[in-house]
Amino acid sequence: MLIPHSYSLASRPMTEARMTEIVFPDHTNHLGTLFGGQALAWMDKAAFIAASRYARRTVVTARSEQIDFHLPVPKGALVELIARVVETGRTSMQVEVEMIREDLLTGESQLATRGRFTMIALDVEGKPTAVPPLPAAQA
Repeated sequence: MLIPHSYSLASRPMTEARMTEIVFPDHTNHLGTLFGGQALAWMDKAAFIAASRYARRTVVTARSEQIDFHLPVPKGALVELIARVVETGRTSMQVEVEMIREDLLTGESQLATRGRFTMIALDVEGKPTAVPPLPAAQA
């Protein structure tokens, strides 16, 4: 289904973003599994997209915390990153990110990594600026 060009995602606050990646050899460590730094980069990117869409502002990462690596992700696996804005402050957003590994051949999916990121909204001068509160149903 094509979305008409007049359709605007800006008409409603979006609190979730998803992205999919495949683990190629250059993403792996010496054990042939996803390098932790690459996982963090993908998670930060997903958090950035979710926060940017939600606030409709330029955002930067202020903190990554509580990153839990549950399972290794082998070369050739797909990963789906699901980022959700779960809390807002005056200028900040807390974004939880899950990275789900998927075996491309069997379709089996499992939680591989989970983390939380603090993103700060900036105005055109690069100074922290207000973000909208989460809708009551999501807070």
